[in-house]
Amino acid sequence: MRWSTYFIPTLREDPADAEVISHKLLMRAGMIRQLAAGIYSYLPIAQRSILKIANIIREEQNSIGGQEFFLPALNPAEIWQESGRWGLMGPNMFRIKDRKGADFCLGMTHEEVMTDIARHELRSYKQLPQVWYQIQTKFRDEARPKSGLLRVRQFTMKDAYSFDIDQAGLDKSFEDQRRAYCRTFTRCGLEYVIVEADSGAMGGSASNEFMVYTDAGEDLVASCPLCNYAANLEKATSRLTPVDDGADDPVIEKFATPGVKTIDDLVGFPGGAPADRQIKTLIYAAVSEKGRESRTMPLLALLRGDHALNDAKLANAVARQLNRDGWEVVNVRPAHPEEIFELLGANAGSLGAVGVTGKLILIDEALHGRQNMTTGANEDGAHLRGVSIERDIRPTAWVDLRSVAEGEICPSCGEGALRVAKALEVGHIFKLGTKYSVSMNAKVLNSEGREIPLIMGCYGIGVERILAAAIELNHDDAGIIFPLSIAPFHVVVSPLNTRDAEVRAVAERISTELEQAGVEVLHDDRDERAGVKLNDADLIGIPLQVRIGPRKLKEGSVELYDRATRISVDLPADAVVEAILERMSRYNKGVPTEA
Repeated sequence: MRWSTYFIPTLREDPADAEVISHKLLMRAGMIRQLAAGIYSYLPIAQRSILKIANIIREEQNSIGGQEFFLPALNPAEIWQESGRWGLMGPNMFRIKDRKGADFCLGMTHEEVMTDIARHELRSYKQLPQVWYQIQTKFRDEARPKSGLLRVRQFTMKDAYSFDIDQAGLDKSFEDQRRAYCRTFTRCGLEYVIVEADSGAMGGSASNEFMVYTDAGEDLVASCPLCNYAANLEKATSRLTPVDDGADDPVIEKFATPGVKTIDDLVGFPGGAPADRQIKTLIYAAVSEKGRESRTMPLLALLRGDHALNDAKLANAVARQLNRDGWEVVNVRPAHPEEIFELLGANAGSLGAVGVTGKLILIDEALHGRQNMTTGANEDGAHLRGVSIERDIRPTAWVDLRSVAEGEICPSCGEGALRVAKALEVGHIFKLGTKYSVSMNAKVLNSEGREIPLIMGCYGIGVERILAAAIELNHDDAGIIFPLSIAPFHVVVSPLNTRDAEVRAVAERISTELEQAGVEVLHDDRDERAGVKLNDADLIGIPLQVRIGPRKLKEGSVELYDRATRISVDLPADAVVEAILERMSRYNKGVPTEA
């Protein structure tokens, strides 16, 4: 491929609106261009890398028995209504009407479509297990699309679905995918961590996320340096140091706290209490549906004063409570000031749960057994001290509500101090169980001739996220440093003086020999200064560069430059092709290369 005819519109400066490294470099390297917020065009060298990533994913899915589908991106509302997710997805779902007024959406994921196929085509346990997957465009109406390819409204996903007859089958399918994901991300050159995660709108009993540590990430991961424990903050737990609560069986006493509005205010107030001896009372409203009926229910969430509420944990806890009565939770939001006053007769800053009955009260597990605590009295400018949680408050449920913090003790080994750091999700695997097969009536006959629901799993990989993550992990001040496996080209051959006939001839010969050997070559035949060619080659991140200059060529040698190690060696012009093939062979075998 000749650079002079290939479309690579590189930029010298970072785009003004680009915040993260991958966004800056994807734009500067001529790989993407923005059409609208969260909507990007992939230019030729980006598409080459994306196709390579997709092929690695395809090979690993096929290796575990995956069968590739291609499903409609346009979905009728009915199947999403059957699963209960038409309302659950909220404004993130693109919804449209056809010319007849029927409701459709652009698929965010394809559990419903795959389940619809399964319920019509699978009849017996003898047809199981099945592993179906596709690599397809997905749509999500992000409220704040940003960071280039990391938060977009149109993206490519590999989504796979397993269908089994029992839990043991699901466990095997889940583990097969887990291992395939490990191989996929390793082949794409990513360093990743597998974390326990929240299943969110997908539902199901368990899930793992595959995360890459980077400051561009929008998730927080808690991990232990002494063991393998790692979890998304939406799922993470920790061990806490016990707090001395003082005398047994204290007596409740109300005291005036004029001007006290926050936990910190009460810490500094005369006769107040340290944060870890306070009860933080937060009021939320749960919007839920049952059939055509909708309701908004107020609830109280109680935590230790120095702990932060995790919104995902709260939403899951509320859903578990309301689902028992057949309600589907659509949204859990902070209560409005007027709703708070109507519920408790006081404003924020003086709220508590002592004496409150008939309401949904969720108490964080860290408050178990605590006494001699201080909380709001549900009277503006007043608090209660001497509160014993289990004596004075009647919870609906004890649940995990808090976000763990840096330095807390690992819940697994009990020794390591947890690290909390930003990370980027590149893959997610779920044990769905019967969530979709029951709601959509997807059943098969078991070995006893009895109809039972299919046991399902789903498994997603963000294709463009792999590309962006690889750049976040592999770059320097000069540009991208692509792993060989997903680089748009393996080698760039750069004649540094195209007016020199011998330089041009050697560049042509080396390019031709490499192409004949199956190497993907970008021949930089442009009539540009040497500095421009070298800077562009570094920017787009091609792993190996052959630099051909008149002075060294007179001595019979050319320069082979390794982009990752930044080391160059001079080799005889006749030996450079063999050297490149040897390096590529070592890379493909997982052997580190050295210049």
